[in-house]
Amino acid sequence: MAGLFHRRLRLRTLHAGEERPTPSPTAAPERRPFSRVTPEDMAFFSKIIPGRTITDPDILEASNMDWLKSVRGFSEVLLRPQTTEEVSQILGYCNSRNLAVSPQGGNTGLVGGSVPVYDEIILSTALMNNILNFDSVSGILSCQAGCVLESLSLYLEDKDYIMPLDLGAKGSCHIGGNVATNAGGLRLLRYGSLRGTVLGLEVVLADGRVLDCLATLRKDNTGYDLKQLFIGSEGTLGVITAVTILCPRKPKAVNVAFLGCESFEQLLQTFQLCRGMLGEILSAFEFLDRECMRLLNTHLKLANPITDCPFYIVIETSGSNPTHDEEKLHQFLEEAMTSSQVIDGTVATEEAKIKALWSLRERVTEALTHDGFTYKYDISLPVERIYQLVTDMREHLGDRAKSVVGYGHVGDGNLHLNITSPTKDPNLLASIEPFVYEWTARFQGSISAEHGLGLKKRNYIYYSKASLAVALMGNIKIMLDPKGILNPYKTLPDDLQ
Repeated sequence: MAGLFHRRLRLRTLHAGEERPTPSPTAAPERRPFSRVTPEDMAFFSKIIPGRTITDPDILEASNMDWLKSVRGFSEVLLRPQTTEEVSQILGYCNSRNLAVSPQGGNTGLVGGSVPVYDEIILSTALMNNILNFDSVSGILSCQAGCVLESLSLYLEDKDYIMPLDLGAKGSCHIGGNVATNAGGLRLLRYGSLRGTVLGLEVVLADGRVLDCLATLRKDNTGYDLKQLFIGSEGTLGVITAVTILCPRKPKAVNVAFLGCESFEQLLQTFQLCRGMLGEILSAFEFLDRECMRLLNTHLKLANPITDCPFYIVIETSGSNPTHDEEKLHQFLEEAMTSSQVIDGTVATEEAKIKALWSLRERVTEALTHDGFTYKYDISLPVERIYQLVTDMREHLGDRAKSVVGYGHVGDGNLHLNITSPTKDPNLLASIEPFVYEWTARFQGSISAEHGLGLKKRNYIYYSKASLAVALMGNIKIMLDPKGILNPYKTLPDDLQ
């Protein structure tokens, strides 16, 4: 085994002066020589999960198509296990038969990572939706991977706790998928990433073995932290079946301010002021540009609650003392307005108005789907560079694009750059890529801040990761999934598939 690793590492590592591999111009590589499903295979699956082996073309259509309707697979089999043991039996059998498997949660991914590329068997966690345990003293929740994020949030609310992450897709996405993609979301500024809040995982490996790392300890320094391998691995190393996660207490006071700025420089100055004056109660600092607001108004009929501005900010505070928090927020807003960093704004303390203001940020993705075919880029950059990419992209594309918009998480340097055209346009795509990745690499950014690589971005990994790092990823994949049956064609570049 060590010799195999050494050979592969030597072959896949680029040396000084060597060019990085050229990404494949096609959306998907050729189908690899996996087996095809036979009647005998179907009989086995039906025995293991009776009534939950789906071949209905209408049901399969939804599972074969991604949320953006930009990637479509051709799977003829959808499996819906309910237990870890069932997942173990399914993967053990598929591994022995060399049948490729596409794990799927809520299918809300944006990079083509959650649907088959060819005829891979879809393994859905939708029925693995049980809450296993909640410790009200420590705030540690244990649940199956198929639990919908919003359902977990509602469960915790009754117990005076909240989930440490919040996403626009919370009504559909699964916690297992969130962990598998290391989703960031709207609360990362306050509560950190899932790499910190996830305490344990249960994972079924490609050969059916069950790795039980479902710890409920906040501190455990005995050996390697294996769960970190699977957080952000996009279902390529194993299928997450259960999660333990540390949940914060529900804040007693929540305020949301929606503000307008004349320039991105003023927005950044507001961010600096905000961090200094709001400190421990600041839980979110999001932005969207004027073009986003235009799309929200045009396609979703959402009204702008303040004066028309080039940039908008959503600030959320959450704390334990309503009077204290409101006083701090008032002082911050007074300073921001007096110094002309902010030209207009509104504040919400009631739940209905808070939701209305948040919808202006959360529903931008939805508005974009009505504007035409969307090219989505999830970029991490030094905060001062975030909007420069949007400006440069508009100048680069000129009138070839219908819309070029920017929004995202200022608090953690994450830009969502979206470009639309009336229909899918290969010439426009050729103008966007690799320009967007070259630009990102030039400023030491990441081509995937929180969405993952999936199918769409796998070949651009070298713009963000050193060749040795990518080669080691390939070797980890070989160790855990030697036959490569789990989510093939995804995450790793074609030269490592």
